[in-house]
Amino acid sequence: MFHTLRQFISGFLSRSGSSVFIAMLSARVLSFLATWIALQLVNETDLGLVFYAYSFFTFLNPIGGLGLNHSFMRYAALHPDEAEKHNYFHYTLWKGIKIALGFIFLIFLLVFAIYRNQTDLMTYFMILSFNLLTIYIIELVKNYFRVFHQNKNYAGLEITYNFILVLLVLTLGFQFKAIGYSLALVLAPLLAVLIFLPKIKIQKQYQKPIERDGVFWKFAFYSGMAGVASQLLFNIDLIFIGNLMPNPVNVTHYKYVSLIPYSLLFIPSMFITADFVKLIEEAHDKAKIKTYINQFWTFFLVISLGVLMLAFVFPKLILSLFRADLEQYVLTFRILMVGVIGVLMFRGLFGNLLASIGKSHINFWIALGTLAVNALLNLYLIPKYGITGAAITSAIVMWTSGLLSYFLFNYYFNKKSN
Repeated sequence: MFHTLRQFISGFLSRSGSSVFIAMLSARVLSFLATWIALQLVNETDLGLVFYAYSFFTFLNPIGGLGLNHSFMRYAALHPDEAEKHNYFHYTLWKGIKIALGFIFLIFLLVFAIYRNQTDLMTYFMILSFNLLTIYIIELVKNYFRVFHQNKNYAGLEITYNFILVLLVLTLGFQFKAIGYSLALVLAPLLAVLIFLPKIKIQKQYQKPIERDGVFWKFAFYSGMAGVASQLLFNIDLIFIGNLMPNPVNVTHYKYVSLIPYSLLFIPSMFITADFVKLIEEAHDKAKIKTYINQFWTFFLVISLGVLMLAFVFPKLILSLFRADLEQYVLTFRILMVGVIGVLMFRGLFGNLLASIGKSHINFWIALGTLAVNALLNLYLIPKYGITGAAITSAIVMWTSGLLSYFLFNYYFNKKSN
């Protein structure tokens, strides 16, 4: 066991994994700090409305550029020619920007039609819609650094983005309250990319990808939609709470109770971020993939035991870090922590392995199916148990999607190998 753990960690470190770890850990700490600052500067009702509006864009962000950043990652990683890798980047950059702007225009029309009598909520929606553009750009640039094995630049961009976010939340939130917080969420990704722009050679000329039969766009679309559905799984609770429970404060409470459990998901993301290009390049090698899975499982078994200890030994202490009145949600917190283990052990790994072998459409159908289950359970459990009902739903969905990813990856991988 210790030998397996040592191999897994040393392989991770050899791919500049330490930089990725520092970046993602710093990002979680800084993101937590930004949210905590917002709670101090903005009243709970207005902040609940911002969280409600932002929850929509959190799950829409993966489709902001129609998922082209995902196709760039896969096909640029597979292509041996560096010039062609750059061509992929510029193609997805300019096409994605145009698509994101189109989505923003449509959102403006929809928001005005739906919320024109709710001025504050309409304003938050319109400001936050630009997040589709700025998040698409920063995610594409992150993937650029990953494709060219520049994990240190990836790490630097991630830290810079979250540091700028904290500064903007502090300054704009203090000056303009909820509107300032909304502006901070939109502007931080763009400012971070501008700082790292000298590390990328931007050009307007590009060629269409060489993939035929629309495979490039098909992979982009399904990857983007899978990302939308997956993000929605983690944010639909806020939407249902906001609609099924009359007090916006409940949205704020659930946001903070779920912050620590969902923040733990950065741990598998950290390893996948550093290793994903390698997994794409070695997807044909069954022995190497099986070795990686065994190492990953060994490591995250230890992590999962630590998660259970936090959930059942220190829940009140953790919740009191936000506010003393959150201690009433100990059961909700424990349920979410148990649910997160399903992502740590299964969903995070096997969802990305499905994408690495070109089966992003399977991730989409898994996410869509579990999303339907999520909606049905929330409609039943939230009116009955409040935010604890939302936590029960999330835990069931996290385990279900994780196990489906595991079984379907093994099916397609073994079928491909044979």
